[in-house]
Amino acid sequence: MTAKKILLAGESWTSTATHIKGWDQFPSVTHHRGADEFVSILSGADFDITYMLCHEAAVDFPSREEDLDVYDCIILSDIGANTLLLSPEVWIHSRRAPNRLKLLRSYVERGGGLIMVGGYYSFQGINGGARYRNTAVEAVLPTAIHPYDDRLELPEGIVPELSPGAEHHPILNGVPTDFPYLLGINEVVAKPDSVTLLTLPAGEGGHPLLAVREAGAGRSAAWTTDIGPHWLPNEFLRWDGFKPLWSNLLHWVSRRS
Repeated sequence: MTAKKILLAGESWTSTATHIKGWDQFPSVTHHRGADEFVSILSGADFDITYMLCHEAAVDFPSREEDLDVYDCIILSDIGANTLLLSPEVWIHSRRAPNRLKLLRSYVERGGGLIMVGGYYSFQGINGGARYRNTAVEAVLPTAIHPYDDRLELPEGIVPELSPGAEHHPILNGVPTDFPYLLGINEVVAKPDSVTLLTLPAGEGGHPLLAVREAGAGRSAAWTTDIGPHWLPNEFLRWDGFKPLWSNLLHWVSRRS
């Protein structure tokens, strides 16, 4: 069987620091890749994953339908809408360029798969800065996005739960239910035509953790926490159920192949 081609865009950042030692100081810059372990866990015979970092996506994220159609599924992880909207053609050269959020919508509607992963620059994000509300991407997601900072920090650690009847969904086939704890999610609202599979407990608001939806000829999913630290602890990433859960999810979303 041919491996499904997955494009994971985002999940990277660059940090700057100033180190002060008495009278002396020096700066440093560190680049971080947040999805290396996720890619290592899922890559193999079933999935061929291209990991496109945030700064690469600004330039290289597909801008034509035929380039998007190479992939069976697109994952957006902690990458704000601005990175996809403001290509160098627009930002630097003041020239028109394709709206890549609208291209993603049409990609899903004609049969592609889309997953939005939670994070500080996912859904609406920190200080509302991810800015996916009222966009073409939100139109095909299984969840509606709030107009404000939608982070729900859970520093005490909260264990998610199965939604009633969700155990019969193919995405949860063979997935154990001894879920580890989470440290945060993006708070979203499930759309009426979506299916919510995993949630926070009712006492914590019952917010969706994993919701899925048919959208045109394609499918989409919202995974409202990280795919690595900090919201997703290493215990969750290395939990026995993580690989089967995500393998099932990728197969379900990328059905057209």
